[in-house]
Formats: sequence, C-alpha cells, structure tokens
Amino acid sequence: MKRPFLKTRMILFLLASSAAIAALAQVSPPPEFTESLAMIPMRDGVKLSTIIFTPRKALPPLPFLLMRTPYGAPSSPRPLISEPYRELVEEGYIFVFQDIRGRYASEGAFVMGRPPRDRRDPRAIDESTDAYDTIEWLLKNVPGNNGRVGMMGISYGGFLTAMAMLDPHPAVKAVSPQASPAMDVFRGDDFYHNGAFRLSYGFEYAAMMETSKENASFHFDRYDTYEWYLGLGPLSAANGKYLLGKLPTWNNFVAHPNEDAYYQRFALRPFLTGVTVPTLDVAGWWDQEDFYGPQKIYQTLEPHDRQGTNYLVVGPWNHGGWMRSDGSALGKIKFGANTSKYFREKIQAPFFAHFLKDKDGWEVKEAMTFETGANAWQAYDQWPPRGLTEERNLYFREDGRLSFEAPAGDDGLSFDSYISDPARPVPYRPRPIEMTYDPRGSGWGSWLVGDQRFAHLRPDVLSWETEPLAEDITITGYILARLFASTSGTDSDWIVKLIDVYPENIAAEPAMGGYQLMIANDVFRGRFRMSFEKPEPLIPNLVTDFTIDLLAADHRFLKGHKIMVQVQSTWFPLIDRNPQTFVENIFLARASDYRPATQRVFRSKAHPSHIVLPVRKR
Repeated sequence: MKRPFLKTRMILFLLASSAAIAALAQVSPPPEFTESLAMIPMRDGVKLSTIIFTPRKALPPLPFLLMRTPYGAPSSPRPLISEPYRELVEEGYIFVFQDIRGRYASEGAFVMGRPPRDRRDPRAIDESTDAYDTIEWLLKNVPGNNGRVGMMGISYGGFLTAMAMLDPHPAVKAVSPQASPAMDVFRGDDFYHNGAFRLSYGFEYAAMMETSKENASFHFDRYDTYEWYLGLGPLSAANGKYLLGKLPTWNNFVAHPNEDAYYQRFALRPFLTGVTVPTLDVAGWWDQEDFYGPQKIYQTLEPHDRQGTNYLVVGPWNHGGWMRSDGSALGKIKFGANTSKYFREKIQAPFFAHFLKDKDGWEVKEAMTFETGANAWQAYDQWPPRGLTEERNLYFREDGRLSFEAPAGDDGLSFDSYISDPARPVPYRPRPIEMTYDPRGSGWGSWLVGDQRFAHLRPDVLSWETEPLAEDITITGYILARLFASTSGTDSDWIVKLIDVYPENIAAEPAMGGYQLMIANDVFRGRFRMSFEKPEPLIPNLVTDFTIDLLAADHRFLKGHKIMVQVQSTWFPLIDRNPQTFVENIFLARASDYRPATQRVFRSKAHPSHIVLPVRKR
C-alpha cells in the first residue's frame, strides 16, 4: 500500500483551545497579550512545551486558565480572539496552553490515555503529576498571578483535566472536564461500548495519534470507508496488511479482547472518590465520541460531593459543539436559540469567575440540561432529578406496534425475526461513509441526528412504533432496553435505538415530514452478558435476557409525533462485525468464522421485550 499515513492537523477541533483555531482566518486584530514560551521541567527531567499569554490590559493579580493538549498548542494568541473565548478573555486570565509528553514540541514518550500512576512508586508519573509540576512552575515563574488555577479542556483535553483532579495541586480551584472519557475503556468511552469494538474510530484515531508526534491521517484508497472496512475482512488483516504491528494502541486491542487488568487500570472511578475541586462536567446529547464519560464522572463524584460543587451541563451538541458553533442547530435539527452562547455566558464564565476570583453571580443549579423537543433549558437540583419522573415500560407488540400495555394471553413464543449477515452489515449512517476526520468534510460530527429512515424497513432491522401521541410525553433521566432475544449463532451484537418520529405534514418545514430522530441508542455484545472479563458463548436459539443501558435523555416527544424503537445486529463500520460464531478473540477470527444467524426478538407475556422510560409526571 502506498502512503498509508498523511500528516494533518485537521482534528484540532477536539480540544476547546484547538477548536477555535480552525475558525480564525477572518478575525483580526489579535488581543493584546504578552507571549512567552517555556520548556517546563517535570519531576523526571522531561520538559513540556508551554506557551503563556498574559493580558496587557487586565489588572493583576490574575488566575491561570491551563489547557493541556495532545493536538498542538497554539503558537499565537489568535485562538483567544474567537467567539468561544470572548467571555473568558473579557474577564481576564493568564492563559496557558501545553503540549503533553511526546506530542508536538514536548519531550518524552506519548502514551495514549496514560493511566493513573501507581502511587506507591515515588518515581511514577502520570498526567496528574505533569499538571501538578506545571502549576508549581507557573506559580513561581509567572508574575502577576493570584495563586489560583483553573483547568478546562474538551475530549482528550477533558481527560487531562479530569486527571488533574485526582491529585490536584492546592492552587487548583476550579476544573471543567468537557466531553471527557471516564476511561471505562471497555464499557462506554471511545473505543468500546459494552464490549463491542468501535472499529472505524479505534482504527483511525490510533493511526492518527501514534504514527508521529503530530497528527497523521490514514490514507484510504476508497472514499466510502464502508467498502474499505468490509474489504479488509477479519480484523487480523489490519496488522497483517497495513499497521504492521507499529501502533501500540491497536496491538493492545488485539492482545486484550476482554476487560482484563490492562483495561481496568485506566478507569478513573477508583480515584474520583476523593475529589474536592469544584467541577463543571459538560456533555452533548449527540456527542459522537464521549457521551458516557461526563455522565459517569458526575455520577461517581456525586456521593462524595460534600461541598455541593459537582455540576453537570448537557446541551444539544455534538462532540465539543458548545465551543465550536452557536448551538442553534445540529444537522437538520433546530433548537431555536444560541445554546452554546448561553452555556459560555451564563454557566462557564460565571463558574470560573466565582471560584477563581470570588465573584458573585454563580447561581446555577447542580444540573442544567437542555430539554430537546421542547427546546428549553431546565434546571435541576441533581441528575437525574428525583420525584419528577416515573418508570414506564414501552413494550414491543405485534404488527410492529409499541404500547405501554404489556402483552398478555399468548403461548410465550411470539417474536419478530431477521437474518443478520456479517457479509452485508447495516451501515451506521447513509453511505458513502467518509473517513472519520476527512478534511474534505465528513458526516461523522452529525451522524447521531441523521434521519434513521435509511435503516427503517430493511429486512435486517426490526422496527416498532406507537400511534401518533395524543399528548406530549417527556422523558428525563436514564433509559434501559430489556431485550428478550435469541440467535442461531453462538455470539451476537444487539443494537437498540430510541427514535422520535416526526409527523408527515409539517407546514413550517415540509422537508422534515416523517423524520426519524435518534434520542438514545447503544450496542451490547452478547458474549459479555455475564461478565466483561470472562466472555461466554450464547446458547443457540435460547431466549436470553439482555439489559442494555441507553444512557440518558431529556426529551419531549410532542403531540402528534410517534415513538419508535429499532433493533439490529450490525452497525458498520462504527462497530466491528461480530462473527456470530463464538471465538476466543475476535481480533484473531478467521474469515470462515463469520456466519449469518437468525435473530429473534420476543414480545410475549413470558418474554416481554421493552424500553424502560423515565416519563415526566403530569
């Protein structure tokens, strides 16, 4: 293969600071900052490239805002003149951007998602110690600071911010991990969902991050990556044909197909129990990369939050959208307001001003979520709110119907079925599917709000829907799918999608008639139904109870809309193809292991497949 990797910096949008850079070409002049570049020594002697922007007009002493990144720190203050930073620049901070170990201008070795260190080893380092050492140096060497530090970042930058919370420098007084993975790597973050491997993201991100010190893009010889990944064949061909064993992260995927000690050491949960720093977690309802992480971080912190300073914000955004767009729309879905500006002006700026400068005006409730459908911000004392909702089961019924009435009086064998063929997997979005970070443009950023009619009525996708709603139904909180299903194979994936179906006739927007908008979704790999650490084959044709966490929503299904559920077993190439034959390690499966299977989803009194919804009380 020729030129498998191409140098690029196209994914700078993954970090808040870097996100702004891409939109700066038309903006001038830059604000007045004094710039300084430092190679800050860490405790083990490695030096990290750090650029410091001190405002000339703001009166000292000022707090620091530190943003650490693997995507390349800006070389000038131009990011700070973009709209996302306006409120923070006007408030006045010393802005600090730093390349982490082994990336761009920094020394040392890069380790993807470097896990928390062994604290019994006084010489051990991790992202927490690097943040600590950086802050210690800043306090001693940058004049005009007030001795306080805030940290923020999106995606990998959010993870770096969360790591700094685990063993914080005493000067850290406010942190905002935004779209951060919780590093439950095997269960819900970037690379796996419930044990199912996120193929296109895992392959392309590992290639981008581990090919050189700067971002690099894998070169596909087909525009439609659906065809490329299908042509790849078994996952073993990735190293055999292209990666050649040179990417550590991919090699670890192959070596660790289950949630063993290797993955368990990444998890932040054991270390979050002692966090005392005021925390502003931020998520987007349609985050295509890290929706699980912010919720998990908030949930883990909450029982230990004695000061009442653990906050959660969820808006109608994709990954990092609150710092990259005005938030008035995503794809074809409109929200009727500049939701991003609201967050930055009414929540983010007051948060940092209050905890870093003791300013009044921080009166935000613990959880702020944007109720989609109704298109309005809601404030709650906690998430999910208590006493506001009741659990209601929405059952799969005959003739493709969904009903709040449970099935009754049958022989227990009522089901719907389809053939799942790994050779013809269901695409996760309409083809062609561009490379994830295609510089020519990609649908990756908005695929979660894409119209699901491309999958509806396929012979390998089952659908059930309600009648048009006679009144609004609002769901607020966590959603579960209870799937009673069987397969003729010995392994299987189950994908469940909760969908808002628009009326056919919408006078104001005729093109939105019948639109199928996903509200919640996820995948579960059947082999892990008992344990993520010790997979077991499924028993062919045995009805099995699968509980699938669809995470959370705050959404109003409007009167006249319908609620739909779709179930399928492939979602390609977002999720790798399950061979549907149990093998010890899918990364080493042979082509002959991939076989069609008959899938059955039961909807009887004995086996009542349904969705558990947190329905707002009237």
